[in-house]
Amino acid sequence: MKEVYGNKVNKNKLIEAVKYSLQHGERILNLEEKFCYENPKYTSTSEKVIKTRALLNKCVSTKITYLFGDEKEVLDGDIISKWLIIDENLKVKLNEIEVMKYVKFLSEKYDTMGAKRSFKTSLGKVVEVDGGIYGWKINYGDESKAILKSIQQGEVIEREPIYFQRAARKGPNDIGDTYVEVNITRQRLWFYKNGRIIAQGPVVTGNPNRGNATVVGTYMLNYKQKDTTLKGPGYEAKVTYWMPFYGNIGIHDASWRHAFGGNIYKSNGSHGCVNVSLNLAKTIFENIEKSTPIICYEE
Repeated sequence: MKEVYGNKVNKNKLIEAVKYSLQHGERILNLEEKFCYENPKYTSTSEKVIKTRALLNKCVSTKITYLFGDEKEVLDGDIISKWLIIDENLKVKLNEIEVMKYVKFLSEKYDTMGAKRSFKTSLGKVVEVDGGIYGWKINYGDESKAILKSIQQGEVIEREPIYFQRAARKGPNDIGDTYVEVNITRQRLWFYKNGRIIAQGPVVTGNPNRGNATVVGTYMLNYKQKDTTLKGPGYEAKVTYWMPFYGNIGIHDASWRHAFGGNIYKSNGSHGCVNVSLNLAKTIFENIEKSTPIICYEE
């Protein structure tokens, strides 16, 4: 866009021009001829204008195509142009708040961590499982920084966002076909790997009547450890196979128990963990990997 020479008068120049006209008997004063108007600070040929224009063009040439499984989100110049701020000295800034808002939009649309899921149980029933810490989670801070860097460099790229946490797969069923299922109501556990059942058996979960009910939700295996001692308020238990999925809550063998399943958990339940037999714990331990989803639910 070409510069516009406006009608803002330079007061000092006007006074000098009036004095000159009076001194020389001039009855007509042409302000333009006497250069009484303010000139633009910058013109279209100013070096600073040229550099600023080049920078703006570079920024709006950016195109980031985000991949979310079968879905895509495109961040391009139409959006970026609304984030650019130019001050009176032609310094270009990016509105970082708007960048963070965009990442928040992506997060709210595609994150699944802690989301409610429809889950088909091993008994054929569909239940709604809410809560937990499993699922996709975009790294808010790192992704915002990555966007700023891409815009500054005018990148045209196709990529995933930077994740704080990943899940087994994209799409509505992000659990996949490898997971542990714990039916608290039925007091039973199933372990599937690549869609094939590896192990199943009765369990004893947390005692709800003592405030120790096993957490409901979709979680994932944090790590696994052999031959450890579990400690808590008023108890200490040695276990051979320890598989935590939420803080100090996990799946482990309980050699002190002679029976599992039924309604044992209501009167003699655990402190929140999922107690299983030694053989069941061993089979799970030998086949499960870190980050495997663990779904705990009630019917």
